[in-house]
Amino acid sequence: MSVTRSIVTGVGHYLPDRVVENSYYEQTLDTSDAWIRSRSGIERRRFAAPGELTSDLALRAAASAIAQAGLDPAAPGIDGIIVATSTPDNTFPATAARVQAGLGLSGGFAFDIQAVCAGFVYALANADALIRAGLAQRVLVAGAETFSRILDFSDRSTCVLFGDGAGAVIVEAAPGTGGAADRGVLAADLNSDGRYRDLLYVDGGVSSTGTAGQLRMAGREVFRHAIEKLADTAEAALAKAGLCAADIDWLVPHQANLRIITGTAQRAGIPMEKVVMTVADHGNTSAASIPLALSVAVMMRRLAWWGTSQSISAAALSGAPSCCAGRKPRPAKALVLTAQKVLPRVAAKQGEQQWPARP
Repeated sequence: MSVTRSIVTGVGHYLPDRVVENSYYEQTLDTSDAWIRSRSGIERRRFAAPGELTSDLALRAAASAIAQAGLDPAAPGIDGIIVATSTPDNTFPATAARVQAGLGLSGGFAFDIQAVCAGFVYALANADALIRAGLAQRVLVAGAETFSRILDFSDRSTCVLFGDGAGAVIVEAAPGTGGAADRGVLAADLNSDGRYRDLLYVDGGVSSTGTAGQLRMAGREVFRHAIEKLADTAEAALAKAGLCAADIDWLVPHQANLRIITGTAQRAGIPMEKVVMTVADHGNTSAASIPLALSVAVMMRRLAWWGTSQSISAAALSGAPSCCAGRKPRPAKALVLTAQKVLPRVAAKQGEQQWPARP
């Protein structure tokens, strides 16, 4: 049976120039570099510059993905743009619309998805559905955040965990057979449970306080739900695709913290050597973390992008909590959760990204 699959043909990312080491927080909080590392595995993160907007980060990541896909930047043939973010430039218009204008495009759709840390997988699942429905042939999907703008820098339990950044992928329609050997997005599992909305939230909003608010989190409860639900949703997505944990070549998880990543991988039965992790250098970048980690792994040649037979699983958890997992196999990459080894630090500027050459 012939089916339409959504394949990833390009990846890209962007990190702001400012590097914030753990020692920065020792000046104002009762904390230390050793405490932050032991609790989260985070060593540093990036903060956007004054006046640098979420759309600026997304635009740089998008341009990188377009270039890495080998598309003409003046006419990339993009039918739509979806940006996952919880820190948009404005209430409206959508941050995606600003990215669209920044790329010089004037046709097709552009909208945002707000599902916090699960946002990118939600956005990718939406792009996949639009492509399979015949409403688009090529979609740009980005995750971008400036969480530094909503942090309470007097709360050491939250402000040390988050950073800013952006990642993007180009997704295109391609024929498949409908089997597990296909290339592209094979399955997705999306879930939310609004009963737990107060575990991770921002205490502001347009219709409540009229302010942006600041991030609040019940860390212990989020940790417990994360490990349980991330593993469960990954297993559900694998089952839908007719695969199991042993089939996974790479797990590219949401980069929340090292303990969540490790616990999730162990529960899912995925060895740590198959996990991509960038949390030590980037912190938790929410909706940006999965595409950012995927792009960095490709750039560092940890994931061989072209002509390989690899399976990738991705999973993320967000505020309600929402959780989701996506699965991409042959021949692509693998999105999966967790990591023990930290990738080498990467260049912040888009112009410094050195992509593996296409064969």
